[in-house]
Amino acid sequence: MEPDVQEFLIRIIQTISMAIVWLLVNMCVGIYFGYAFFDQRPSLGNYLFFGWFLISLVWIIFYLRKKWSGWKEMGE
Repeated sequence: MEPDVQEFLIRIIQTISMAIVWLLVNMCVGIYFGYAFFDQRPSLGNYLFFGWFLISLVWIIFYLRKKWSGWKEMGE
């Protein structure tokens, strides 16, 4: 396999796996532990969960943009 193609496929696999891990962590904490839902009013756990969710979302977007920003088109 050509090195450019191999590097491209590795980058795709790393991107997908990072997104899946991020989704699984947030799903586990939010849905399974119940921090994504409000009972009568928001609790401290709800605020911490949604704060973590937004901060980690911004972090993963910047991480993936940085990962793909230096990518050149194949054949260049």
